[in-house]
Order: sequence, then structure tokens, then C-alpha cells
Amino acid sequence: DYLQISFEAAALVSAVERMTIGSKLDSGMMIAEDPATKSILDVARRVAPSDASIMISGESGTGKEVLAKTIHEFSNRADGPFVALNCAAIPENMLEAILFGYEKGAFTGAVGQSIGRFEQAQGGTLFLDEIGDMPMHAQTRLLRALQSGVISRIGGKASIRLDVRIVAATNQNLATLIEKGGFREDLFYRLNVVPIEMPPLRDRTEDIGLLAQHFLMMAAKDGLPMRKIDDGAVGQLMAMPWRGNIRELKNLIYRLALLCREDTITESTIHQ
Repeated sequence: DYLQISFEAAALVSAVERMTIGSKLDSGMMIAEDPATKSILDVARRVAPSDASIMISGESGTGKEVLAKTIHEFSNRADGPFVALNCAAIPENMLEAILFGYEKGAFTGAVGQSIGRFEQAQGGTLFLDEIGDMPMHAQTRLLRALQSGVISRIGGKASIRLDVRIVAATNQNLATLIEKGGFREDLFYRLNVVPIEMPPLRDRTEDIGLLAQHFLMMAAKDGLPMRKIDDGAVGQLMAMPWRGNIRELKNLIYRLALLCREDTITESTIHQ
């Protein structure tokens, strides 16, 4: 089981622990101080050099795309592109065209050639977010591409050999979707070679202080006042349920940075 974590890579983990907050944030990698997150990061480092497909599951807002980017940065493909596609954000009738590309005249409105996400990700990583929302016809074509290692643009005849690593993510229970006929079982096993589950923020409380500082730095870069946060406020944040996970924490920190009357956010600031 990939989630039964050992510490065979203790030296690598120690190196991560020695990283400064700034270097972690500037690299776009996961912040990992909580044991649960360190275990996930250890898995990411160990599986990254392979081209095995990875399925990241977890509640909405837990940082699945950040983990996917971290895996890409650890991989031999780090110099290649990281291309993300949110399957839930694309109209159903356009998903295949965006994923595989199309030739001029392939359908009404196709006034020119378009390079799809697969080709854009050549030599790198393709991140398929919200894979559980992919319609069945697109699932079928995706499975065929993964099995053959070849795609063709819609309306095109040329075969394009793929050199892409697939990382997928979902906040849904795919086993339940499979039982209901909403997701192909064969595609699931093709994508789920290495399963990784992102813990909710309430289960990685030791990361909350670093994340809060990270978002305060981001807020300042976005033009909000530069704020600090004291230990009492961090303790209050650690006690909160965080149903919206990291996304909810970011929104709160931005709001506090904007509305706080002092330079330092305290426990009383949070209760205002």
C-alpha cells in the first residue's frame, strides 16, 4: 500500500525540513511540517522519478494541484511543462477538443488548428483535475490514448506519439461512481497506479501557522498591508474546523490582512 509510509528516505525528508519558509513558498512546493503532510511529501519524492500515473484524492480545497506540481518538480520532467485542466470547468461538448486539440473545419466554429492539452504537456506533466466530472465519451477516448500512447486531433489523421506523465485528482468517491456507471472501471485502474490521499487541513494542524504566514506574504504581494500573526492567533486557527480547507484559510487570512487595524493579527482580531 503506497500510503503505508516508511521513512526509508529519511535523509530526503530531513533536507525538506531544513528548507526555509521562503524557499518552500518560492518553489511552489507543499509546506510540510505536520507528520501527515511529511508522509505525503515523502511519497511524492519517491514516486516522482517514475512515469507511473498518480491519482490524488481528497476534499475540495486541500491542495491537490499543489501536490501535483510538487510531484512534477521532483520528477525527471521538471524542465518540461506542467499543464492543468479542470474537467469540471469545461463544457461537456468541448472537453475532448480542448484535451486532444482539433484541426480547422473539424466542427462548426473550428476556424483554425488548435493544439490540445496533451500536446501542450509533451515532455512534462498533464494534471487532470476533477477527473470524476469527465463525461463518459471523453473517458473512453482518454483510456484509448493512455493504452496506445498515441492521440490524433479531432478532424485530423496524423498520429501523435505521447510523452506525457498523467496526474489526476478528484474530490469524489470514484468507487461509488463506478458502481453507478458514472466512471469507467478500466480507466480508474489505468489512472490509479499510485493513489495518494490529501488529508484535510483539520488533520494537518502543524502546517497552519506556516500556511498563514505564506498567505500573509501573498496578500502583501497582491497589494494588501503587510501583517504579522502571533502565536495566540495561530493557536486559534489550529482549533478551527476548516470545512473549506486551505482555500478557506487563504480567504480568511486575506480578509484579516485587509481589515486588521494593527500590524499584527492576534486572537482577538480573529473574533472581531
